[in-house]
Amino acid sequence: MANKPKTIGWKEVVDLPDLDIYGVPAKVDTGARTSVLHCSHIQLIKKGRKQFVEFRPLDGHRLPPSGTYTLPFHSERKIKNSFGQEENRYIINTTVSLFGEPHPIEISLRDRSGMEFPMLLGRSFLRKKFIVDVSRSNLSGKAISHKE
Repeated sequence: MANKPKTIGWKEVVDLPDLDIYGVPAKVDTGARTSVLHCSHIQLIKKGRKQFVEFRPLDGHRLPPSGTYTLPFHSERKIKNSFGQEENRYIINTTVSLFGEPHPIEISLRDRSGMEFPMLLGRSFLRKKFIVDVSRSNLSGKAISHKE
């Protein structure tokens, strides 16, 4: 039997353990299909015959800089931004941690320096795993701190 979906709030603090990044403020956005992470210096590079995406996550977003990462290129996708304009974005596969549990996630990389939240959790990630209670926030962190 499938796990019962957990309830999350309209915003959560998430960890990206594969990237060694912790405490990222994320807005839960059921209007966005794809999850997105604020990055700068996003570029496609080639190493031998393989393609990689190089980027600096959370660069200049009121969080400590985390350096430059190079991850395998997963895909490039046309994604509509919040203004309804289509943009090409690189997609990476990684892991996000909520309630102390790891979940695989596809994340598009985009400069969100003008936005309040450096990360959005989109509905493709949320589907069948979480129920959103828009009247609450930071339920994942509260659940973990009550366990300790």
